[in-house]
Amino acid sequence: MFFKKQSNIDWIAAFLGNPGPKYAMTRHNAGFLTADAFEKAHGVRIDRAKHHALTCVCDVGGQKVLLMKPQTFMNLSGDAVSDAMRFYKVPLERVAVVSDDVHLDLGRIRVRPSGSAGGHNGLKDIIAKCGGEGFPRVRVGVGQVPPEWELVDWVLSVFRNEDAELILKAAQRAAEALECLILKGPQEAMNRYNG
Repeated sequence: MFFKKQSNIDWIAAFLGNPGPKYAMTRHNAGFLTADAFEKAHGVRIDRAKHHALTCVCDVGGQKVLLMKPQTFMNLSGDAVSDAMRFYKVPLERVAVVSDDVHLDLGRIRVRPSGSAGGHNGLKDIIAKCGGEGFPRVRVGVGQVPPEWELVDWVLSVFRNEDAELILKAAQRAAEALECLILKGPQEAMNRYNG
């Protein structure tokens, strides 16, 4: 997709999760936890309702970034992201998505320049509604699904005790990785934060 740039937004950063206090510390909300860390680091509040999301515009090293927490629930994240992309004429390669990943150990970060959904319904919806897989992403490890658990129960389970501490530290690192991705590109972010 080719967009002629017509807005002052350089990047969209979409943090995936489910809205509401019931989901606040669940594994599926690692994206929202990263948004909280990003807000704190940049002294902003993602609280303006727009594009089926809570949003704000943040200056990140001279780049104007639309921060968004879709309020559509995870499986319809593409509705919010595609709406913002169209409105601001932002191309797919400048849409950074932060999500949880059940294939990574708890607390591990993985940056990728593009790729498949890997079974993640939020990413699957963004791929379907935003024009493909060519967007960078920061994935936050929430631990692999134990054999006795169903996937849906695992991603909606709440972090407790040491796991809660670990995920909050991971969210902070993921926020740093996102900033690096925006300012230095996915390769530099991969070099610094993967592993």
